[in-house]
Amino acid sequence: MKNASSSALLSKIKDFTTSLVKELSEGRSPSISIHKFRNYCTDPHSNCLCSSDLPKGQQVLTLTRQCHAYRIDVLLRVLVIVQKLLQENRHGSKRDIYYMHPSVFSEQTVVDRAISDICILLQCSRHNLNVVSVGKGLVMGWLQFLEAGRKFDCISSPTTAYTIPVHVEEVKDIVSVAKYILIVEKESVFQRLANDNFCNANRCIVITGRGYPDIPTRR
Repeated sequence: MKNASSSALLSKIKDFTTSLVKELSEGRSPSISIHKFRNYCTDPHSNCLCSSDLPKGQQVLTLTRQCHAYRIDVLLRVLVIVQKLLQENRHGSKRDIYYMHPSVFSEQTVVDRAISDICILLQCSRHNLNVVSVGKGLVMGWLQFLEAGRKFDCISSPTTAYTIPVHVEEVKDIVSVAKYILIVEKESVFQRLANDNFCNANRCIVITGRGYPDIPTRR
């Protein structure tokens, strides 16, 4: 079931695309105005307007300029994907979106920019769009849990590394018999501990964010 936020965003998407179609049907070249921000969508769990600074200007995209036409093309392609995610109440990563049209998007940064544009247009965060980053954190040790129906059983093999789920809010039924949790910054240290069977010998949980931790790892 779609929540109120998803329904509101779907309504905004419909209004936005309808206005573009109307302009085209009337023989006018559509234009898209996007505010410029120094920072935007810094907190994926809040309303974007709360975590962004004030606009630093406005950019108008038109089909008359080739670079703008390409940017609009990418924006609309990504918007269709986002719309489907919201309609089906599913999540997708930025990388997943890129691989849907790799020949068109050419590189990941193109998709990232389109997602930022959509956030600004719809006045929401990436989290609200059901778009997540690719998880980078790792965990191993005396722990097991469920995430979206999938079982992560670290206990059966304490030295095996598991990727920390992106959708941490869906993690449940956590079971642990660990004596403590050890957090290490570098993946190389994490791997050395795994090779030394550290968790087996010390009955603990080891977590790494592979450098600066992403939001799921911090949570």
